[in-house]
Amino acid sequence: MVTQCGLLTNKKGPVALKSISVSLSIREFVAGVSATLNYENEQKVPLEAFFVFPMDEDSAVYSFEALVDGKQIVAELQDRIKARENYETAISQGHQAFLLEEDMSSRDVFSCNVGNLQPGSKAALTLKYVQELSLEADGALRFVLPAVLNPRYQLSGSSQDSCLNKGPVVPLEDLPYTLSMVATINSQHSIEKVQSNCAFSPLQYLGDDKTSAQISLADGHKYDRDVELLIYYIKVHTPSVAVEMGMPDLGPDNLLGQPSAMVSFYPEITEDQPSTTCGEFIFLMDRSGSMETPMSGQGIAQQRIEAAKETLILLLKSLPIGCYFNIYGFGSTYEAFFEQSVKYSQQTMTEALERVRLMRADLGGTEILAPLQNIYRVPSISGHPLQLFVFTDGEVNDTYSVIKEVGMNKHKHRCFSFGIGEGASTSLIKGIAQASRGTAEFITGRERMQSKALRTLKNSLQPAVEDLSVSWDLPAGLSAKVLSPEQTIIFKGQRLIIYAQLSGVMPAAETTGHVCLKYAFHGKHCEDKVTFSLQPKTDANLTIHRLAAKAFIQSMDLGFMETPASYRKEVLNTSLETGVISSFTAFIAINKELNQPVQGPLSQMDIPRPVLLPRLRGGGKVPLIIVSHPQKLCHTLRPRLFHPLGAVICATMTYQPDGFSMPKSTSPGLAKATRGNAVIQLISLQNANGSWDPNEDLAKALDMSLEDMMAAQPSELVDSLGWATILAVIWLHTNAKDLKCEWNLLERKAVTWIRRSTGPVMPAIVKAAISFLKSPVDPAIFAI
Repeated sequence: MVTQCGLLTNKKGPVALKSISVSLSIREFVAGVSATLNYENEQKVPLEAFFVFPMDEDSAVYSFEALVDGKQIVAELQDRIKARENYETAISQGHQAFLLEEDMSSRDVFSCNVGNLQPGSKAALTLKYVQELSLEADGALRFVLPAVLNPRYQLSGSSQDSCLNKGPVVPLEDLPYTLSMVATINSQHSIEKVQSNCAFSPLQYLGDDKTSAQISLADGHKYDRDVELLIYYIKVHTPSVAVEMGMPDLGPDNLLGQPSAMVSFYPEITEDQPSTTCGEFIFLMDRSGSMETPMSGQGIAQQRIEAAKETLILLLKSLPIGCYFNIYGFGSTYEAFFEQSVKYSQQTMTEALERVRLMRADLGGTEILAPLQNIYRVPSISGHPLQLFVFTDGEVNDTYSVIKEVGMNKHKHRCFSFGIGEGASTSLIKGIAQASRGTAEFITGRERMQSKALRTLKNSLQPAVEDLSVSWDLPAGLSAKVLSPEQTIIFKGQRLIIYAQLSGVMPAAETTGHVCLKYAFHGKHCEDKVTFSLQPKTDANLTIHRLAAKAFIQSMDLGFMETPASYRKEVLNTSLETGVISSFTAFIAINKELNQPVQGPLSQMDIPRPVLLPRLRGGGKVPLIIVSHPQKLCHTLRPRLFHPLGAVICATMTYQPDGFSMPKSTSPGLAKATRGNAVIQLISLQNANGSWDPNEDLAKALDMSLEDMMAAQPSELVDSLGWATILAVIWLHTNAKDLKCEWNLLERKAVTWIRRSTGPVMPAIVKAAISFLKSPVDPAIFAI
């Protein structure tokens, strides 16, 4: 069954969402977004519309307004309960009303009620927000306009008021609205390039110095992915301080009344050989039904569960000898490979690998809280601090409860989280990482999960920047109050951003201040000092103030149901005085000039959202299509869900008894995927101590016969394991150099084993192996 598109009445009459336009302004590493959704009521009766849309959880929403038939209505931020009451009252009195609020279950999803939209009326709803841009490992600043919204798995017995699983569904091709986006980028440093996962116009520089540029989304966006921009500046790691003028008329007690400062530090962290041989590593893997869907809708994509299995193999091979580990799978239930974490050895690694190969996305829904509680209940292993790696497509409706649980156990572990695929909950993924001093990563499009997971493991084995403290040197009569949550640790590649309110008398003449970051790294005490101007700049949007308010609110706002009573008043007051929405506030706009009595009840409607067909039983080819009644689907799939900016992956797949297989392709990404498979094949044969056995499987992985391989072994090398291991390492350097970030740790383990096992004959053996493989690699890779 195919339903109609746009806003739907209960009589299936469309109220089309005509268009979505987004204006994006990026300055340095901060983005300001203005998104407008244009609607028109083509019906003969007044309507009440409801729609939901995702947003990064770090976004600070500060403005909401409606333009209805030329009349501008600016929303007011109110106590959430009061705003809902006022909305219902306004509708009952015949007024037009608009209500914008965070979802009760997650701060990365918003809902909007459009009440009493008259026949023939046109409404343009505009919301504005600001956010920091995340820093990628290669130095890119990442902006994402969420276009995909996944439904949160509904816990059995849960009655929490959530908008996440409401609304009819339609196929992608029937969505009639268009999306346009124009992005302007400004930086004091030159803009090197801008990349995107979507089709964009060529980058247009607005000046010869390349510090300003503009780019536009091409027509015909298919709504099959989030819109992502990667911005590369010539310099991105330079420490900086920006001071923004406030609104003095509001008074010194208002956060917006005083100047605010945003401080950015990027400590220089050198990379050492991993020295950590201790630690308890637990890998918590999502095995719910949606993990069976492809990683992306861009061409041929690997299933999420298969990418997860490959990632686990790499992680297991990369663990240091002497550590402890365990693997959990979770869905509606959970199961662990071992009753408790086991010591890393050849036997335990082999057993774990066998179970990884048998893993399926067969555990139903997404209930992550129970396995977390079980992990935390197990006594800690003395001398082995817990490091938890969580992989999920992030679709739970008890987000705040999960974050709270992780935060309660932050002193006994660090949590590194990975959001898989489009639409993963930024609130969950970022929330559990921030609560435990870990890091968060998102894997979308054609990104490889393996690369990001292994980079995180590598960083977790490195010494981190610790004992952070910030001190200010300001003129007499001026002081700084830090508003950001305390951060106690930074990993390689991370940036530290601090917001502060400057109180007192700002100097009239050109004066400078100083801020100093002190920290410990590798037992050495270091400091970074920045000098900055105390002449605040004016910004009509008060961007820094809004982000400072968001940081302050986030440190206390644990959700409408979870925030302690002692914090609620301060969260509410800060939200109301700064205009930044929280879980305790909502925007409401009322058009009192429209006072037409409503004849009978308003027609109710929800924004339609596409949903994937669940996995079929039996074989044959099936189209991956949309169905119209998600409530009738088995919850083990937890279908994909999209808001007005969203769409669905459509492809033809071949179903086999053990799962779906994608049709063959000659796409550019296929070569890298094939090479990745060859790497996994070779790595899966590695022993826990880093060596490889000389056998038929290894010879096949190296694309040679075992006889030829052994015949080439130099006579001075007695142990054939050393020869096999040297050949495997050279093969990796020769054939998979672009995937080095994925095998770097296990290669280091192999080289350490080779040096210990071959002794003084190592240089000659390495030279013979390079000659045998006709490889151009430098013997220096073995540090000889």
